[in-house]
Amino acid sequence: MEEPRLRTSVLVWGVGLLVYLLAVFHRSSLAVAGLAASERFDISASQLATFTMLQLLVYAGMQVPVGLLVDRWGSRSVLLTGLVTMTLAQVGFALATTYPLALAARALVGVGDALTFICVLRLVTSWFPLRHIPLVSQLTGTLGQLGAVISAVPMTWALRDLGWTTAYLGAAALGPVLMVALLLVLRDTPTRRNLRGEPMSLAAVRRSLAASWSEPGTRLGFWMHFSTPFSGNVLGLLWGYPFFVRGEGLSPAVASTLLTVVVVAVMASGPVLGWLVGVHPWHRSSMVLGIVGAIATAWTVVLAWPGEAPLPVLVVLALVVGVGGPASMVGFDVGRTSNPPERLASSSGLINQGGFIASLVLVVAVGVVLDWRTPTGSDYTPEAFRWAMSTQYVLWALGASQVWRYRRLARLTTTREALTASVRGRP
Repeated sequence: MEEPRLRTSVLVWGVGLLVYLLAVFHRSSLAVAGLAASERFDISASQLATFTMLQLLVYAGMQVPVGLLVDRWGSRSVLLTGLVTMTLAQVGFALATTYPLALAARALVGVGDALTFICVLRLVTSWFPLRHIPLVSQLTGTLGQLGAVISAVPMTWALRDLGWTTAYLGAAALGPVLMVALLLVLRDTPTRRNLRGEPMSLAAVRRSLAASWSEPGTRLGFWMHFSTPFSGNVLGLLWGYPFFVRGEGLSPAVASTLLTVVVVAVMASGPVLGWLVGVHPWHRSSMVLGIVGAIATAWTVVLAWPGEAPLPVLVVLALVVGVGGPASMVGFDVGRTSNPPERLASSSGLINQGGFIASLVLVVAVGVVLDWRTPTGSDYTPEAFRWAMSTQYVLWALGASQVWRYRRLARLTTTREALTASVRGRP
């Protein structure tokens, strides 16, 4: 790329990345506030899990509509709508004093969050050459996780020293600043500030989604995204802090630091995986299966450890779990190479549902099992957390088996298409 074009591409991508980073911040801002939320709203573990469950349910349910919205209205307009929605939602969460109002605010956080990531992926495909897309896409997911770092240690301090309302109002204040940057800098393509697609009837939408889902590569991408990030998501979004404090006996400061280690692992492994995917595209599913196996092994060591696991073992767990986030991005690359450009956003929306559906199921399962294994009126026990965290094995088994199934179908489809193209190209 020529240097002026490269600078502009990086600037546009950078603004979109900052909006996504803020979305991750808002998404993760409840991770260190779980115990405070229990006291503020006087709720049980299952009710606490409902905050994240509802947020993830809205996020996952919005992915296909968001993909269609981006194809129709462009990234700039949809991203601005998401930023406004998240800002208003965090203001509502800061001021909420009852459980139902707080639930409504977290649902809106999920709506705004859902309107960001696919927009930024679309910007990457519009502004960067094909050979750079896997790496820049990984960098998007990786650097966006800085939002989880910001929501860990600083939010812990803000909640302790400033209180609930001030902490969340301060978080909401970041939104208007980014709105100005978005309006001044961001363009959908190098030639269009606002890109508009063709209007689609309901029947055309159904055909487009059916065509995307019929691609084995889309389904493979979905199950890759399903299998890899849920363990890290559940730690970072809600249960990590209580697990480390109540389940493993760590101090609040060390627990917050371990959540930061998860994010550091995401950021360190993302570019490496992006490079590996670009160099070895035929081994993408093998990379994912290996990472799923490593995460399950790390959890097995921690859960089987007699008593509280040593801190180094928990650090290894945090590092290995963190790799699952970048591994989920491999699913988007599989979807990108399996679908035509006009279906890119909608297929990405289908794939992006996977990890959040799995995270939603696990968040609820952990809360239900904790309530089941904890006597009434007692604090969560290490034994209860062992039972609760063991529910992950069901999701790993399902996801890995489906990845194995669809990678075979995707490879057969790709080989068949290559042979057909070769035959048609003969004189």
